[in-house]
Amino acid sequence: MTPRRLLLAAVSGLALLAGPLSGAALAQTAATAQPSDPWPQAASDIPADPAVRFGQLPNGMRYAILRNATPPGQASLRLRIDAGSLMENEDQLGLAHFMEHMAFNGTTNIPENELLRILERLGLAFGADTNAATSWDQTFYQLELPRTNDETVDTGLRIMREQVSEALMEADDIDAERGVIEGEERTRNTPGLRSAKAQFALLAPGQRVSQRFPIGDLEVIRTAPRQRFVDFYNAYYRPSRATMFAVGDFDVDVMEEKIRSAFESWEPKAPDGPEPDLGQVAPREEETRILVEPGVQSSVQLNWVANPDRDPDTVAERRSRILRGLGLAVLNRRLGEIARADNPPFIAAGASSNTLFDSIDISTLTANFNPGGLQRALETAEQEQRRLIQFGVTEAELQREITDTRTSLENAVAAAATRSTPGLVNGLLTATNDDRVFSTPQTNLEIFNAAVDGLTPAQVDAAVKPVFEGQGPLALVVTPEEIEGGEAAVTSMLQASEATAVTARVAQAATEWPYASFGTPAQPTERRELTEVGATLVTFANGTTLVVKPTTFRDEQILMTVRTGIGELGMPTDQVQAQTLAGFTFAAGGLGKLTADELARVLSGRIFGASFSTDGDAYQLAGATRPQDLALEMQLLTAYLTDPGLRPAPFEQIKAVFPQIIAQQSATPGGAFAIQSSGLLASGDARQTFPTAEQVAVFTNDQLKAQVTNGLSQGPISVVMVGDVTVDDAIAAVGSTLAALPARPAAPAPLPGSDALRFPAGTSTPVTLTHNGPPEQALGYIAWPTTDQIADRTEARTVGILADVLELRVLDEIRERQALAYSPGVESSASEVYPGYGSIFVNAQTTPENLGAYFTAIDVIAASLRDTPIDEDELNRARAPTIEALRRSQAGNEYWLGQLEDVAARPETIQQTLTHISDLEALTPADIQAAARKYLVPEKAWRAQVTSANAAAQ
Repeated sequence: MTPRRLLLAAVSGLALLAGPLSGAALAQTAATAQPSDPWPQAASDIPADPAVRFGQLPNGMRYAILRNATPPGQASLRLRIDAGSLMENEDQLGLAHFMEHMAFNGTTNIPENELLRILERLGLAFGADTNAATSWDQTFYQLELPRTNDETVDTGLRIMREQVSEALMEADDIDAERGVIEGEERTRNTPGLRSAKAQFALLAPGQRVSQRFPIGDLEVIRTAPRQRFVDFYNAYYRPSRATMFAVGDFDVDVMEEKIRSAFESWEPKAPDGPEPDLGQVAPREEETRILVEPGVQSSVQLNWVANPDRDPDTVAERRSRILRGLGLAVLNRRLGEIARADNPPFIAAGASSNTLFDSIDISTLTANFNPGGLQRALETAEQEQRRLIQFGVTEAELQREITDTRTSLENAVAAAATRSTPGLVNGLLTATNDDRVFSTPQTNLEIFNAAVDGLTPAQVDAAVKPVFEGQGPLALVVTPEEIEGGEAAVTSMLQASEATAVTARVAQAATEWPYASFGTPAQPTERRELTEVGATLVTFANGTTLVVKPTTFRDEQILMTVRTGIGELGMPTDQVQAQTLAGFTFAAGGLGKLTADELARVLSGRIFGASFSTDGDAYQLAGATRPQDLALEMQLLTAYLTDPGLRPAPFEQIKAVFPQIIAQQSATPGGAFAIQSSGLLASGDARQTFPTAEQVAVFTNDQLKAQVTNGLSQGPISVVMVGDVTVDDAIAAVGSTLAALPARPAAPAPLPGSDALRFPAGTSTPVTLTHNGPPEQALGYIAWPTTDQIADRTEARTVGILADVLELRVLDEIRERQALAYSPGVESSASEVYPGYGSIFVNAQTTPENLGAYFTAIDVIAASLRDTPIDEDELNRARAPTIEALRRSQAGNEYWLGQLEDVAARPETIQQTLTHISDLEALTPADIQAAARKYLVPEKAWRAQVTSANAAAQ
């Protein structure tokens, strides 16, 4: 369902027909059919993006086509069906989603299993490029086309047409897919999903939205006969409910004709399915519920509910949302500052207001806290929300939010010409599903500027006040442990807080940016063109190097990294260190002269960013900005390098929450494996081992600060900059910051033994690990040691294609034939730091009973790859999607930022980058078999299984 459906029903002209229709009547209906929804702009004063061609076929199918050449030569297709789980009958629960699966399992003109193979030969990977999704209110199919030639486009459109009008749904194929759906249900049955179900049940009791989670009912999934699938398919998979979105580097006229040719002969096979009765929002008083769910993040919600907002998307409606959004932004910033203070009452908190699937309006105030912290979290969040309502926003706060929002919108306008094709097609899909006009960035900016022109705090106060005036509050506490006193105690806490008077917020002092100068700007001592990759290498007197690659991939985007030190090579292999937590705390610790919140205030209206990571051989700062803020961004990164705040508050906060992180991870097989296997797969190396709660408990911020600042203070600085930048501007920005610093000490020598990682010895019997989730959930993992990609990447690339071939066979056998797992994964990795360290692994979530069959199947597949050469077709189906994904990534700044990382120190990597595609294209079936014989050695395979610690109790 979409927000304006009921309001615009008359405009759509849709008639619900009773009784069967003859073929002639159906044909006549198709010839004059109207879509289930009109385009949102039909009832709006907001102009749609004029570059989009909106159209409709005689059978009622709609389409939206937009030419876009970022990346060049590619296209994105989405085919939306205006139906989801809300349309299901009681005996069809889960069939909307099940039907999505069946659309890939054989059609009138495409045999079962052939659909994906056709697309793979064209370079589309299952999952990444070929996928589908089902929600409450829609189902959509997606294709990411690597080329826009006739063969690729025509094939993609033909397949989509077959999926939505010609699915066979053979009974045997349905039966074969039931296990896959059960596996998906098992995989998705997480504490988060169970919490969401509890929230929906509290907020929308008796309404369809709380009773129609798309995964459905297992009993229906296991037993539904074929006819129920056919009934749903014929009722809702029909042209009047379909919309095709096509965005890419093509001629719009040509694409329009191709869509017409592919879809205009589609006719409905049965009467249109009825629109569901979404139910009414029930009258509510204050109410409290508690969900005890082991492994979940402790949180408390205060919810207010109201009838859904189905007003059309108009300028007036957007102004109302803008004002409300500004008020909520002020509240969220206040809550964020509280969370980042010393001894905070909650880990994080925030407020939002949304319409849920055209069924109910929900305003929510949420606070996440550590066990035992419920009362402080509840009181602080509730009182801060009330403080906003009672005393309003200040002029300074309002102007800050206006400035930041306007800056973002202005940046979107400046970058509009190079928006990504997948982003645009998803924007069209989302706007249509939400009944919002797909407007240009310029229109969005103009509407915003008009809305805030002369805006006063009092007007924002009036707009945000109704957010918390719905029926309620309905309190929901989600906790991994029992709450003493139960719901009555929570209600008492809330009432006591509501009775507590609040006072106006104290104004914050103004701050100035104190990091504008780092010494006399430096000039390059050497400048060398790296013509093969379109980059320039610049060296400065203090040893700083800069590699800059100007691109036209995306306007107004500059990405950069700053690397120094030796990273993990300077860390002991037998001791977990406090700096393991630096990635969580570094940016949040702010700078020496500014807290993180002061930094955000003083840089309001600017585009900037900073993140920190510890790599195998360096510490890295990363940032993103736009051309006009480049100098500021480099000042920021230089300040983080030379004067990081590393304050104790974020450190103490992560220490306090760490037991919950482990508990949450341990609640699922995948999460439990991730934390427990981290050290095992490195033969116990402490640098790779996820720390325990006990180890973290004794860490101190002083330890972390000393370790990180010492690591950042030694070794030359290497800068890589890619994007909408000139070489001269990059030189000036680095020359006045990092290159202006005094010469730095040489990088320290690696600690003894730190330059090696060892893969564990093979295991004939799987290592058994445990998780704390449901007993029916288990995970199987098998990995083989391979090689690195330090000097020569060719061998690692061969291993990567071997992994791709292995994945094709695993999906075919483990998912399709035996239905042992919903989403088995196969990946390869190769270290750029540690000689000889790499692996191919296969993992899958399954049931404990199926673990034996899973391991046997993987062994059989590996043996077949060793013993029998693959054919050319299988090699191409594995290789083509990898090559096309590589070509797509090469048209983005992110790819080149990574590829140029080591160029200053290792110029030979340039050639390795240039030969990537040719290396893959040169591979033969014999190469893959040779790699399988070399690496998929049974005796070297490391196996593990994760089963539930609750199985025995069950």
